[in-house]
Amino acid sequence: MAATITQLLEESATRWPEQVALSDSSGDRALTYRRLGDLAGDLAGQLPRHRIADGDPVAIVSDSCIEYVLALFTLLAAGARAVPLNPALAAPQLISRLGDVRARAVIVPEHLYGDFASTHNAVELPVLTLAVTPGPDGRCHATLSSAPVPGPGRGPGQTRGLEPPHAGDAAILMLTSGTTAAPKVVPLTDANLLASIDGIRSIYQLTPEDATLLVMPLFHGHGLIAGLLATLASGGAGFMPGGGRFHAGRFWQEMAVARATWYTAVPTIHQILLARAGSEYPAGGYPNLRFARSCSAPLAPAVQQDLESAFSAPVLQAYGMTETAHQVASNPLPGNGPDKTASVGIPTGTQIQVTRPDSNPAEPGETGEIWIRGAAVTSGYLANPQATADSFTAGWFRTGDLGHKDADGYLFLTGRVKEIINRGGEKISPAAVDQILQSNPSVEDALSFGVPDKEYGEDIQAAVVLRPGHTVTEAELKDYSRSRLSPFEVPKRIFFVAQLPRTEKGTGDRRRLSALLEAREKL
Repeated sequence: MAATITQLLEESATRWPEQVALSDSSGDRALTYRRLGDLAGDLAGQLPRHRIADGDPVAIVSDSCIEYVLALFTLLAAGARAVPLNPALAAPQLISRLGDVRARAVIVPEHLYGDFASTHNAVELPVLTLAVTPGPDGRCHATLSSAPVPGPGRGPGQTRGLEPPHAGDAAILMLTSGTTAAPKVVPLTDANLLASIDGIRSIYQLTPEDATLLVMPLFHGHGLIAGLLATLASGGAGFMPGGGRFHAGRFWQEMAVARATWYTAVPTIHQILLARAGSEYPAGGYPNLRFARSCSAPLAPAVQQDLESAFSAPVLQAYGMTETAHQVASNPLPGNGPDKTASVGIPTGTQIQVTRPDSNPAEPGETGEIWIRGAAVTSGYLANPQATADSFTAGWFRTGDLGHKDADGYLFLTGRVKEIINRGGEKISPAAVDQILQSNPSVEDALSFGVPDKEYGEDIQAAVVLRPGHTVTEAELKDYSRSRLSPFEVPKRIFFVAQLPRTEKGTGDRRRLSALLEAREKL
């Protein structure tokens, strides 16, 4: 059994050497498992000449492409620590994150280097470009080159006093989304990653017969671990979307090229696909689809049911976060457990405890904070002892999420501890209000949020996106909510918007929504 991600790839290359591991959406560039392993090994041997040594953190600033995956496995094969970063980050954000992880270099796919150099000229680290091209022998070849440094100098990055990471402590450094505070650095070891991968592979019964279109960004755990690494651990094929990102108009065509049997995405992507299904879903259906997975934000039960009806396949909700190497729970495939639409499922290799304020376990049906422990859970944040102390207790990671378990052990999420609105002593979960508004037949999406109130201290408001061709008034939505919520939970105001602001990983951004609507009201 593999002890590292590099060994996992080696085992896959031994078991399925000529099976396609990676391909672009056109099929013009493809790497077998053997070729992926060989190229990663060859490039790893070149890193010392670029002054990259064992244990060095190296950032990969990339969209979803074959170059990204090859860079990842190259760094891991060399014993370096991979740091996936969003190529859309503004220059100050990127420089801050490079400092947070004490990066020694940056790898950028050749096709993105021009944009990178023009927008990030303050980066003073060594920059390497990586290109993967088809050769006359029918195989893909890779070129790793030193690029001109965008900034004024070359040398190791400045870290604002952080201690250097210790070699071997982590394979990948991920950054949290930072919706309620500055992003924190999460060191994920090979053991963390392999435990999560095993849970994902097992519950979805992934095999070499499976293929997936990797529409989720690979710089987040959702796309990286659930989409890419679980696929490569099972001998399946991962296909990169055209342009390096999800594009609704190409989705089903790319799924057909990949002969994809499943995909994983955030609710926003599912909703986009559902809204366009009437004009873009294949006329004869898509019989290859075994299941779709939804994670990183709550999926409204009504949307899930509509997706399953439209695409003739089960939609399985899952639950995960960066600190747990992504997945900790998921609904099983049909026939392997009860169908509980509103649930995020059962543990997949982790121990999940719903915890009362006194730190004791809650009873079934009783709401509390969700605590998690197991092999997939990180031991703490990098160079941030205060954040570690705030979030970890005796081996448990305190997620900040609220929820409950039912008698069958299925987990149901009800909100965030820090998002709870205190309206004159009455506690309101915005997520619970979202779910009610989303259940209205005219509403496509909804997001509620707290606002200051002179009488109650706080009150709740909401914004909704209507389904195409539907109309409903604010008064009608309030009446709808009154019949399903306690009086104090009914939003004081309901706004109509074209779209809701989202974080990088697809979660609704309540703080940004509140600020945007406040600014709109002042116009």
